[in-house]
Formats: sequence, structure tokens, C-alpha cells
Amino acid sequence: MLIPSLSDLFFLAILIWLFASGSYGWQGLLADGDAGWHIRTGEYILDHHAVPHQDLYSFSKPGAPWYAWEWGSDVFYAALHRLAALKGVVLAAAVLISWFAVTLLRRMAAMGVHMFVGLVMALLCVGSSSVHFLARPHVFTLVLLSVSVWMIERDRENPSPAIWLLAPITVLWTNLHGGFLALIAVLGLTAIGYAAEAWLAGDLAARWRPAARYGALAAVCLASSLINPYGYKLHQHMAEYLRSDWIKTAIQEFQSPSFRNESMMQFEVLLIVGLIAAAFLIRRRRLVETLWIVFFAHEALASIRHVPIFATVVGPVIAFEVSQWWTAWIAGAPKGSLRAIARQMGRDFAPSFRRTSMWPAVTVGGLALIGAPIPWPKDFPDAVFPVEIVHSHAAEILNARVLTTDQWADYLIYTNPRQKVFVDGRSDFYGPEIGNQYLRLEYGDADWARTMAQYRFDMALLPSNLGIVQLLKLQPDWRIVADDGKRILLAHTTAPVLSPANPQPERRF
Repeated sequence: MLIPSLSDLFFLAILIWLFASGSYGWQGLLADGDAGWHIRTGEYILDHHAVPHQDLYSFSKPGAPWYAWEWGSDVFYAALHRLAALKGVVLAAAVLISWFAVTLLRRMAAMGVHMFVGLVMALLCVGSSSVHFLARPHVFTLVLLSVSVWMIERDRENPSPAIWLLAPITVLWTNLHGGFLALIAVLGLTAIGYAAEAWLAGDLAARWRPAARYGALAAVCLASSLINPYGYKLHQHMAEYLRSDWIKTAIQEFQSPSFRNESMMQFEVLLIVGLIAAAFLIRRRRLVETLWIVFFAHEALASIRHVPIFATVVGPVIAFEVSQWWTAWIAGAPKGSLRAIARQMGRDFAPSFRRTSMWPAVTVGGLALIGAPIPWPKDFPDAVFPVEIVHSHAAEILNARVLTTDQWADYLIYTNPRQKVFVDGRSDFYGPEIGNQYLRLEYGDADWARTMAQYRFDMALLPSNLGIVQLLKLQPDWRIVADDGKRILLAHTTAPVLSPANPQPERRF
């Protein structure tokens, strides 16, 4: 317990490299504004002891039915925010991400993957998954999916009643994030893969049992997911959301990945190696792993938000295949050669990847107690959000109908949960009707004036380079309130006006 293991050092390396000292930093976890409304929704639940069923934040769909399907995560982040402000939120998210990285490495070690191969492949998986390294509910899916697949991998080697713990895990997961569907998919693919293997072997009677086992487990977990505040209606809502062509077209994270940044380049390497590994698995009639790779590769290529799912489910499977190739290459190396030394080091250090000590907990506890000089975030990053403008004009904005981006609306909700917005990050709630109106407004399309009048906007807080900003500047009844060169706040002549002698907002007509 006193000597840190190699998996402990990997945990600490990820935590320090990505968040405590790296360019990503703690602020990077708040680069997505959704964290703002998640925190405020969690506070609403804590205050009212009830999960919301109607909208809390919009003036475009006031009181409309709303599924706060990540309410458990909202409560988690809200409780941390009340305890330690944004420091608690980002530290918890960083710990979950680092723990996720360790589960990948430990899964590889349990499979017997060579140490060097395991480290390289684990880093590729972590890099590929970094698109969701944010203080959002997604981090729970990263951890729970990796742990769940690990349980399935162990059960396939040595069947145990412990696998049925996936049912209560699914209940918890369903109330934290919608990624529980990935577990249902893994179990279903496992059942189909075993059935196909039995059919190819011509031994259905003897080899059908694993297919029936995992099929039943998939059904039980799916039934367990009905234990949520919205029952089966949550599943209906999710199905409509995921099938929406508008979502796939308009929301960036639902679009196919673009292989132009470091994260997606790492995914590209993982994908290519994975498809090669799938070919070898087919030759050995290992159809379960083959289906995992092919299915989740397809999903990842269709939507960037599924790239972390691909890395989480099949990263260790790919690592095992690469390790087999590596082991075969170094097997006949002469004694004293670099290959022989590498082989021996892998054997010597393997046990240290399978244990843990107290040091990760001690480190996290220390970080929780330390304030300065660690640059903990006191607000969302000013490079992404109009922090100074919002705080300087908080009262005017609160009492106005503000046209702003969905991300900045999330931040407005965070700064004041009484703020009403046109749209925010809840794309599933607003849908294509209002979503398309929002997009047309941003671009300044032909019907912009009619939409502005329809929703009676009297303020606009927008990036300066948007088309609608240039149009509003030309209107005699709109004035510039603040402009920092990148973000601009404009007000209509009917917008609330505050003065030192009149601290209460009045409208000018």
C-alpha cells in the first residue's frame, strides 16, 4: 500500500499532465457551457427535492415538457459546486477521467497485454476520448462503460453471478447519462457473436448457452433502465432525439469526425489498427470481438461523440491483438538483445499494473485541500465566454430577452438561474423548429427581422463576426452597449435601462 504501483503512476501522470500542469488545464474542463445549466438544474433538484418535468430556462418554450435525463449528474455537480465552487466540479471531473484511463490500462494488464504495448494503446485511447474531457455527464459513461466491459471480459473467461451486478449499475447509469445504451449494445453484440460462433461451429446445442446468457443480461439491463423519473417515456424521447436528421446535421458533436486535430489523428490510428485486428479475429472465428470493433467503428465514423465509446469498448481488445504480434516478434530474440530485454521487462513489471495503493487517494485529497498557488477556476474561461461583459451588465441582461449563442446562454443560466434564454445547450429540448430559427438568426437570413419581432428580442450578446451583428448595427433602434472586439452586446431602444439613481429596471417605449 505504501509503494505506488505503475497503474497508480499512470493515474497521477494523466491527472497532472492533462489538468494540473498541461496546457489543457482545469479551465479546459469548463470549455463547454453545458456544465452551467447542469449545475443549476442540480441545485433546483436539491432545493425542491424533485426532478423537473417542465422547462426552467427558456422564454421560447416556457413550461414545455422537459426530460432532465442526466439529473443524477446534475445533483452530483451541484453538490460539489455548493461545497467547493468550480474547483470541486473540475477536480471531480479530472479524477473521473484519470480513473477512466486507469481502467483501460488495468483491463489490458488483466488480458496479459505487454507493458509497452499497453501503455501506448492506453494513451491512444485516452487521446481519442479527449473530445469529451469536460465537466459534463459524459465522464460518467466513460468510467461506467469501461468498468462494465471489464466485467463482461472477466465473465467471458470465468462465468460468475457477479455479472448480474450490471443490472443495478444500469439503474445508476441511466440516471447519470444516456450512454447506458452503449452497454445494452455491447451485451446484444456479445449474444449475437456467440450465436454466430455456435452456428459456424455446427454445435448449437453445446455452445448456445453463452448467447442466451448475454441476451438475457441485455434484456434485464434494458428493463432496469426503466427505473428513472420518466419511465419508458425517457426511452421514447431518446429514440426520437437520436433518430433526428436535424440533430445529425446541425449539432457538431453528432457529425462525422474530421481528422485534422491531434485527438482525431489518434483515433485514426486506433481505427486502422482495429480494423486490421478485426480481420485476424475473423480468421480465428472470434466473432464477439469482431462485432464490437466493426459496430462501434461504424458509430464513431458516423458521429464524433461515439469516438470515446469506440476507444473505451475495443481499445483493450485491439491492444491484446497488437500485443500478440509484438510477443511473436520478440519471442525468438537472442539473450541480451533489446528485444529480449523488453520481453523480460514486460514480465517483471506486469504485476505492478494489476494493483493499486493509497497514493492516488492521497494526491486527490491533497489537491482538494490546497487552494493557491494552484490556479483553480473561479469562473468559466474568458477566452470562450463573454465573462467580463456579462458581469458588467448582469442586471440589464437578466431583465432582457437576449439573443445569444447556445453556449453563451448556458453561461447566462450559470451566472443567474433566473435568466430566461432563447436557446441553450439542450438541443433535444428545442428541436428543429426553434433550432433552425436560431441558426437562421445567427447567419442573418432573410427572415431575421420577423423572428426578432416574433420573440421580442431587446438585447443581443453575440460574437462580433456573426452576420446578424452586422445587420443589427445598421438598425437605428439598436445601440452598442459593450464591445471588446470579439464579443458585442447590443440593446434595442426598448431594453431595460439602469442608472445609479434608478437601480430598478425600466423599459423605454
